[in-house]
Amino acid sequence: MINGLDLSKLNLNDIMGQMKDIANKTKEEDSNKKFTSQVGGGLIKLTLNGNCEVTDLKIDDTLLSDKNMLQILLISSMNDVLKQVEENHKTSSINFMKNFNPLEQEK
Repeated sequence: MINGLDLSKLNLNDIMGQMKDIANKTKEEDSNKKFTSQVGGGLIKLTLNGNCEVTDLKIDDTLLSDKNMLQILLISSMNDVLKQVEENHKTSSINFMKNFNPLEQEK
């Protein structure tokens, strides 16, 4: 017993099941979120969902003749949108940890 809590009553399988359910729900919610980066004044527009899957890519025709500029702008756009998705994952993880309390059932 720790601080009045009987830890022997904790069912780790239930706790792991709850965590798995929450993770699956979060993944599903993330798949519906959209993160977009526009670079080069809108010459490139890249959209990812919250699971880091590319859902849309628009490249202005004027870039097709300038391979170096196209590469630079694509890299910039990818880095930008990946940072957005990473921030979303951090926020989701922090919120999960704030709200998850396996001992709550014991009170």
